[in-house]
Formats: sequence, C-alpha cells, structure tokens
Amino acid sequence: MASAVKYETFVEDMANKLHDLFGTNDTVNAVIHTDAPVVATDVAVSNLTQISGTGYDAADIQNDGSCSGGTFTMTAVDYTWTATAADWTSTARYVSIYNDTSVTDRLILSWDYGATFAVGNGETFTIDFGASVFTLT
Repeated sequence: MASAVKYETFVEDMANKLHDLFGTNDTVNAVIHTDAPVVATDVAVSNLTQISGTGYDAADIQNDGSCSGGTFTMTAVDYTWTATAADWTSTARYVSIYNDTSVTDRLILSWDYGATFAVGNGETFTIDFGASVFTLT
C-alpha cells in the first residue's frame, strides 16, 4: 500500500479532542475517492468525491488504538470491497480514512495509489493496513 499522508487538520483535531481513537470508542471508516486530497485544507469526508457503484459504501475498518511507553498505535482490519452489477469508476486513485463518530466526519489520513484504477463487475479492491494504520510518538 502507498505511504499514508495525514490531513493537517487531524493534528489540530487531536488537540481539540475531536477524536477518541484509544480503544474502539470512535468508528473510523475508509472511502475510495477520485480527487486528490488537499491535506492543508480538506477537513471532512464531504470535501472528497467518492466513487459510486453497486457494492460500494464507506467501510468500517474496525479500528483499535493502544498506547505503550508513550507511543500510540492505531490498528485496523483490512477491508475488501466487491463491485457488483456493474464496473466502478475508472478514475479512483485515493483511499482516505475519517472519523465517522465525529459530527462532521473529520479526515485523518490518505493514501495515493499512484495511478487511477477501475474495479470491474465481480472484482475486488482491498485496503491492507499491514501491522498498523499509524503510530504517534
């Protein structure tokens, strides 16, 4: 998976207590979108243009946060979308995660897959978070 880039407002949102990512208190969702994230000014999932297609919806990534020795780590469960009934857009390129529990669906991180991609009818797209989504030290 591509390297994650944080939305700049995420840092401010953490200081303002808009996220409670310790444990499983807040629900974090992933979305696939077509427009490049503007990490300096995008604040909410409504700032993004999500793809559309049968079988696509924002995905609960079942996040969990833990702290050890002053280091916070957020993990998540990999998620697989399956296109059904028709192909999805061929201009998808980015995946972002946001806090669905916050009133305004605040953005956290984004990944650029480097090129646009399509998901054909019956095909899948998986977001693989690896050992952790992110770590704060």
